[in-house]
Amino acid sequence: MTQHLSSTQDIPEFSAIPRHVAIIMDGNGRWAGKRMMPRVAGHSEGLSAVRKIVQECHRSGVQYLTIFAFSSENWRRPPEEVGFLMKLFLKSLKGEVARLVENDICLRVIGDLSRFDPAIQEMVQFSQEKTAGCKAITLTVAANYGGRWDILQAMRRCLEVNPNLKPEQVTEELLAPHLSMAYAPEPDLFIRTGGEQRVSNFLLWQLAYTELYFTDILWPEFDELELRKAFHWFSQRERRFGRTSAQLASQALSDAV
Repeated sequence: MTQHLSSTQDIPEFSAIPRHVAIIMDGNGRWAGKRMMPRVAGHSEGLSAVRKIVQECHRSGVQYLTIFAFSSENWRRPPEEVGFLMKLFLKSLKGEVARLVENDICLRVIGDLSRFDPAIQEMVQFSQEKTAGCKAITLTVAANYGGRWDILQAMRRCLEVNPNLKPEQVTEELLAPHLSMAYAPEPDLFIRTGGEQRVSNFLLWQLAYTELYFTDILWPEFDELELRKAFHWFSQRERRFGRTSAQLASQALSDAV
């Protein structure tokens, strides 16, 4: 596995198109409510938006796309909605594997999968194995995932591997390989649709220096044009990573020589 240094240890390369995009797909229920439809209809429509965004990221040269499909707190939702989401998750896994392989898209699923039905767990494993050799873009689906859970499970695994570890010996280098997304660089761009402006326990460790983009557009209406707007906004950002603007200007001059 490639080791990706964190943004607190190294300065990532910058390009106008983000290497890694992370998205909270918010607003499915409200989209349906505005149309006098049940909330579950919004989730079905949201799946169509996922397909569009995956394709556009693929076309644009994004290497990693991570979407928050179901948080560890979403179990608090009405049982009928949770049940529908589980069925939709299983149905989408079964229906999308061939398309993922055809488009050279590698699927990864992160989160505590132990709470899901065996049928979902088996389909997740099958889908990941089937797409493991795909290299054009890595699509990560966070399901029953929470950022705090991720850090805690990483710490537990770190201690299992290093049982004699002393507190003062704990470092980012020791902990990071055990995080759920150790296989990917940290997100460059975080997008949240639906008007809310928070990260909601999503990739808390990994978002340390990510650019945060919030839009009022509801997820089912977030299309290729909206994604390109987010990319344009990202391209205008000054990513300093603790440095000053003067240092960035000096670096740009050095690179131009």
